[in-house]
Amino acid sequence: MMYAGSEPADREPDSTARPPLVRELLLVVGLFVIYKLGRQAANGHVDEAYRNAGHVWDFERSVHLPGEGTVQSLLLHNETLIHLANTYYATVHFPATLLFLMWLYWRRPRHYVWSRRILAALTGAALALHLLFPLAPPRLLAAAGLVDTGQVYGPTVYGATPATDSMANQFAAMPSLHFGWAVMVAVGLIVATRSRWRWLWLLHPLVTLLVIVGTANHYWLDSIVVSALLAVAFAALRLPRTQPVRAHLPWPSAAGEPAPSAVSYAAEPAVPAAYASTGVRR
Repeated sequence: MMYAGSEPADREPDSTARPPLVRELLLVVGLFVIYKLGRQAANGHVDEAYRNAGHVWDFERSVHLPGEGTVQSLLLHNETLIHLANTYYATVHFPATLLFLMWLYWRRPRHYVWSRRILAALTGAALALHLLFPLAPPRLLAAAGLVDTGQVYGPTVYGATPATDSMANQFAAMPSLHFGWAVMVAVGLIVATRSRWRWLWLLHPLVTLLVIVGTANHYWLDSIVVSALLAVAFAALRLPRTQPVRAHLPWPSAAGEPAPSAVSYAAEPAVPAAYASTGVRR
């Protein structure tokens, strides 16, 4: 699916693969603005969002997914822990993804282009699903019986009245871009680096999953759907393989002819003409 061995960590970044900085800044900012405007356009489907929430909750119970309350109950044992979870949800999502793209742009330009395309495709698909399937998060669903930890313990990025929240669309729970972006950050860094510790980046999506469920901002199904979308993006947008540089070695070729040696030898001095004509041996 991905070519992890495409660029060693100690190789200098290929500056020819790095797109113009101004163009990339405009592109990333433009995509972010379009995403925010699109989420705002999805506002207003309150009744449909609550109906869909009931359907999602019933579906999860029918397929025996673990209850979101199980994770939340673990966080609620300690007020500091739930406050940290709320802070992680509110502050890590955008900065982590932005720092990820900045590092790739400077150190792994080819991986940057690939990762930016994946994130753009994933975000576009998520926005379309937000419009087609408005969904109230479990913290707003009475049947779930969960605590809105952001409102109770803080901090929160959402207004107290979801239907009139002008800052964010609280009915765009499906799919979870918090989890999708976190998975992309981890995968992108694992593919682009060679450190033996690089697999620890998987802790980011793992912690993110526990946070979005424990704070009752997302259902388990939200993370499953975004993972499926990400898998499709990976299959459709593959990281291009670089062409290996072939070394000229002094070994026989496939046709059986000896290859020219890469080692140069000093030529034997020529026999002077005077000695050659007299037949004198040296």
